[in-house]
This record gives sequence, C-alpha cells and structure tokens, in this order.
Amino acid sequence: MKRRSVTKMARDFARMESAGGLCLVLATIVAMMLANSASAQSYNSFLQTPVAIQFGELKIAKPLLLWINDGLMAVFFFLVGLEVKREFRVGELSDPSRIMLPAVGAVGGLLVPAAIYVWINAGSPENLNGWAIPAATDIAFALAVLSLLGNRVPIALKILLLAIAIFDDLMAIIIIAIFYTDQLSVTALGLAAIPIALLVMLNLRGVTKIAPYVVLGIVLWVLVLKSGVHATLAGVVTALAVPMLKVRADHSETLLERVEHGLHRWVAFGILPLFAFANAGVSFTGIGLESFIEPVKLGISMGLVVGKQVGIFGAMAIVIFLGLAKPPAGVRMVHLYGIAALGGIGFTMSLFIGSLAFEHSTFDAPIRLGVLTGSILSAVVGYVVLALTLPQNAALTTGTENPAITEATPAA
Repeated sequence: MKRRSVTKMARDFARMESAGGLCLVLATIVAMMLANSASAQSYNSFLQTPVAIQFGELKIAKPLLLWINDGLMAVFFFLVGLEVKREFRVGELSDPSRIMLPAVGAVGGLLVPAAIYVWINAGSPENLNGWAIPAATDIAFALAVLSLLGNRVPIALKILLLAIAIFDDLMAIIIIAIFYTDQLSVTALGLAAIPIALLVMLNLRGVTKIAPYVVLGIVLWVLVLKSGVHATLAGVVTALAVPMLKVRADHSETLLERVEHGLHRWVAFGILPLFAFANAGVSFTGIGLESFIEPVKLGISMGLVVGKQVGIFGAMAIVIFLGLAKPPAGVRMVHLYGIAALGGIGFTMSLFIGSLAFEHSTFDAPIRLGVLTGSILSAVVGYVVLALTLPQNAALTTGTENPAITEATPAA
C-alpha cells in the first residue's frame, strides 16, 4: 500500500469521524430536550420497551436500551477492531518508531484520570467501580471539534490524535474484559471457543467472503453474552479474524478495508448517534449546585478535564524531553497540549463504561452530568488552545504530514 493511499485513508477517516461527531451532538441535544420535556415519560418508556428473540429454549430478552448498548455497540467494537488491526498492519502504528508517543500519551490519559476519580471518591467505596469512566476518549467528538479549525490543523496532528484514541480503545477493551465482567458461565465460555476456532480457520485459509465471518460473529456474540463476559468483546474478536487479503487479484482493496469502509458510515451516522440518543437524556429535575460536587459526577468531570490534560500531555512531554520520541513534523508542544485537552471528550465511551460500572444503580444522573460537563469543558479548552496557536494560513502539505505513513504490504 502506497504512502499516498494510506494518507488519503487517514484523511477520509478523520472527515467521516468529524461529520459523525456533529450527528452525535445533534442526537445528544434531542435526547436532553426530550428528557426535560412533557415527553420525558414517553422517551424513557420507549427505551424500556421489552424486546425478545427466542430459538427453542434459547431466549434473549432485554429492554431496547440494552439491545442498543449490548447489541449495536458490538458492531461499533467490531469496527474498532478492524481499525486497530489496520493501523498496526499498514497505518500509523505499523512503524515501531512512531508508536511511543501515542502509546505513552494514552497510558497517561488512563492512569491520571482514574487516579483523580479514585482520590475524589476514596471516602465512598461503592463509588469506586466507576474509576474507568473518565479514562475513555470519544474520537468522533474530538475530531468534530478539531474539524472546526479547518485546514489550519496539520494532518500529522489529526493522525496523532487518532493513534492516541486507538490505544485508548485497546485499553478500554481490556478494562471491560477484566473489570466489568459478570459471573462467568464456564459452559457458555467453553462453547464460545468453537466459533473462535472457526474464525481463525477462515483467516488461515484466506477466505475473502464476509458472510461466514458475520454468521460466526453473531453466534460468538450470543455465547459471550450468555457467558457473563460483556458481549461487545465478541465484535473485537471477530474483527481481528477478518484478513487483510485482496478481495480479488485485480482489486487493490483488502477484505478488511472493504468491510471497514462499508461499515464506517453506518456506525458514524447510525449506531453512535442512536447510542447517544438512548444514553444522553439527562433530566435536570432536582439538579442544583450540590449536584456538581457529588463525588461520582465530580470525579468524572475532573478526571476528563484535568486528568486527561495532565496525563496525555505530561506523558508525551516526558518521553520527548528524554529523547525517546519526537513530535510529528509541524507540531509544537502547545499543539500537543491542545489535543490532550480534546482527549478529555469522553462522551460515548465514557457513557458506555458508566453503564457497565453502575448497572441497576441510582448513579445515572451523576454519570451523565459528569460526562457531559467534563466533555464540554475539554472541548472548549482544546479548541481555544489550538485556535490561538495554530497558524492562520496553514495547509495540509507534505511538510506537515506524518512521516510514519510509509509503504507497506497488507498481510493476513
């Protein structure tokens, strides 16, 4: 794969994520309006609509909200898995020399927000399960804010933000698997090994039809759901099995790239806005000044605003100072601080982890309020910093592109 085609892929990705972020904003506004209107009861009743699928003795019955959070979000994590695999094979993260900066930034962006949340909630042990909520970054929202600055933003800065978010997603997947798993069903988990083995077999045999992967992915989703492990992880496992082999000998696009491109629009403009609509409906009834200093809310918002800035920027600054990494071409330290602030836009992933951390609890309002206020403040800080420091007439030239995007050959 040539450098120009990978660069174009990164630009197209950023452009679609930016537009999808605007749809997320709209869906959030609609949800908040409904939650604070005369239609609030209808809105909540709609999300609690029971939906059941049954095949003989096998029955899956959940409210509509959980079908969105467990089912449709598995498709989102499937797309995340495809993006992660592509980036490590032919993208920004395929060059080991360019992994250090986004990797340490993402780790710092996990540890510091989590530490701030734990510190604020140390006196309430029941609150500590939410430590991972402010550790997540919503790349769609972050890129939407970045897109407001137009061509002033070097493509290298966008790619760095994407790379940080990819490591962030990887860590979120690990956190969900380890810390937010219910009691395990050994039988269901053992049966899940069968579709996994078949997926590996399809990959090794170089099957370039997507249908078998989808069918096995659905079977795996059901078994993982029944096992107690969060079902969205089935999407990641399925994605990693999709091969980076050309669909046809005369076609330049691999199966993974074709599926990713075809699915991205549905996720960006359908699944994620629907998730936002279902989860962002914060009722302002009874919310006063004391609500903003409630420990769970304060831990989330401070983790996102302060923790992400200190964690991401501080970690990157340390490795640059030590000479272990360099900023991308055309990117100054103040620009790194700007994207560190944008990393505090948690929204979709933070709300999702919050729904896992406090299932069947009374923390819905503090979680949503904390995520929304923290994300909005982070967006404002990041935008202002970059608007004041980026050149007024910068263009996306080869001089500002990330040299890490090099020629590579796809592999299975």
